[in-house]
Amino acid sequence: QVQLVESGGGLAQPGGSLRLSCAASGFTFSSHAMSWTRQVPGKGLEWVSGISSDGSDSYYADSVKGRFTISRDNAKNTVWLQMNSLKAEDTGLYTCAQARGADITPLLMDYDYWGQGTQVTVST
Repeated sequence: QVQLVESGGGLAQPGGSLRLSCAASGFTFSSHAMSWTRQVPGKGLEWVSGISSDGSDSYYADSVKGRFTISRDNAKNTVWLQMNSLKAEDTGLYTCAQARGADITPLLMDYDYWGQGTQVTVST
């Protein structure tokens, strides 16, 4: 069965960095776009970044553009999210998700599988 397992979250200071990982199994990883989303308490689920199935295209929410970088290695069935210049408003539960197709989509309805998430807290 499809499994998505995130890791790398934790506590970071404002201006600091974290690198999240998502290990995928149970499906043909190289055939699916992947995305990171985040859930902030009291707010809805926000799409953060996505990468196409072959890694050639990536997109970011305006709130993280220029600070976050998504990447993937299809040989390792892994997708990463490098987060730099972290802000308090980046705090949340970060989850990776498998898109139904090969192209990036910010529409949450286009995602079939989700991991359990990894908590990121940005605070002094």
